[in-house]
Amino acid sequence: MKHPSRLIAAFSLFLVAESTATPAEADRIRKSWDSAAESWTLTNRSATTPEAKAATLAARPDPLRYARQMWQVINPSLSKDWTLDPAAWFLNFTRSLTITNADGSVAPALTQENDAIRKAVATYHMQSPNLAPMCMALARNQDPGTLSILEKIQTNHPDPKIQGVAALAAALVIKSLGDDAEPMRKRLTHLRKAIIQSSDVKIGEISVAQIAEDELYIIRNLTKGRIAPNLVGTDAAGRALALESTKGKITMLLFWNSEMPESDRVLEITNNTLRKFKGRPFTVIGVNHDPLAKLRSLEADQITNWKNFSDPEMKLAREYRINNLPQVLILDGERKIHYSGAPGSFAEITAEALLSEAK
Repeated sequence: MKHPSRLIAAFSLFLVAESTATPAEADRIRKSWDSAAESWTLTNRSATTPEAKAATLAARPDPLRYARQMWQVINPSLSKDWTLDPAAWFLNFTRSLTITNADGSVAPALTQENDAIRKAVATYHMQSPNLAPMCMALARNQDPGTLSILEKIQTNHPDPKIQGVAALAAALVIKSLGDDAEPMRKRLTHLRKAIIQSSDVKIGEISVAQIAEDELYIIRNLTKGRIAPNLVGTDAAGRALALESTKGKITMLLFWNSEMPESDRVLEITNNTLRKFKGRPFTVIGVNHDPLAKLRSLEADQITNWKNFSDPEMKLAREYRINNLPQVLILDGERKIHYSGAPGSFAEITAEALLSEAK
């Protein structure tokens, strides 16, 4: 036999991979991330000097490191049912992560790994009794192939409750397709099925009924063409602030905090947009969920160059049914909604179009 040492080494690596592919190891990685993130958050909030802030930023735990650790654990066993829960965590955890290419462009991270998870679900787990968290993770990941998987689950799964969760997840995916009549009809059909069949099912600490009710509120009040509800609160200095004060201006309403994934990139994008539209009837209003002292520090250091509602308890965010950060709405001068989604090029293009119309 040629190269027996190579075969032995390869077999040893296989055994190591198999030995670490356990639910306990997956759980350890999740807890390790939670502990590291919590510790960093506390340190970040207590940093007051520029030196301390720079040191804290440099010491921020790298989510890609934890994601890759989780992938090493679940990848050898994606056909096994126990991987559904940590794989759902992986999809949720990585949906906002990016990598910077050699040419400076930014791209989503771990796309091949996410695709492998979707294929494993479609191949091995379509009848699993443990699909509820995965259905929601697939929806939040917003891959084009997700809707087909979810619709098959809600049609063919033996458990009506899982069907209902898949219907809710499908409604969330269709939401990204726009607010035209046909997508809206499908959203409402799926939400109705979710409420009828799975209202008491919990996704984390929230019931399907609550998620569906929030989606119905969004359809009635926060979809394209609706007038955005007025927000009333205070800014970082404790002064009264109302969203209606932006009347006559194209407004980017940004829900954010400094600890969300890719916060540095979001701040850079938003500051660049402000500079691009300087001198035109455009403004940014933030709804910030950091502690008040942290928000004041961010504004004093000119890390954020726009007005912010101080919303540390996310009371204002709940009025807009915001569950994931960051989130942006583009409003015209009468507060009519023209865009809702992630910050970036689509939001900026919408604002540019409205500004051109305003001429």
